[in-house]
Amino acid sequence: MPKRLLSGKVVSSNSNKTIVVEVTRRVKHRLYKKIIKKAKKYHAHDEDNTYQLGDFVTIQESKPISKMKRWVVMNDLNKVEKEQ
Repeated sequence: MPKRLLSGKVVSSNSNKTIVVEVTRRVKHRLYKKIIKKAKKYHAHDEDNTYQLGDFVTIQESKPISKMKRWVVMNDLNKVEKEQ
């Protein structure tokens, strides 16, 4: 089974080898049928401390690394756009 991929914005990079990524998704309200945004924060493993506040990154599901970390940073979406 393939591992889940999520993309979002880095909202914290203060911890060593850890970043917090906020993933925003759009859902339709069950009663009012209005499109609303829901956000969730994920702690992700950043081995080299390369990502900073405000970067857009893709994270991949992984085995538990620590109490909070179950995700690993795959790549930086801003760097991919600049290379093309």
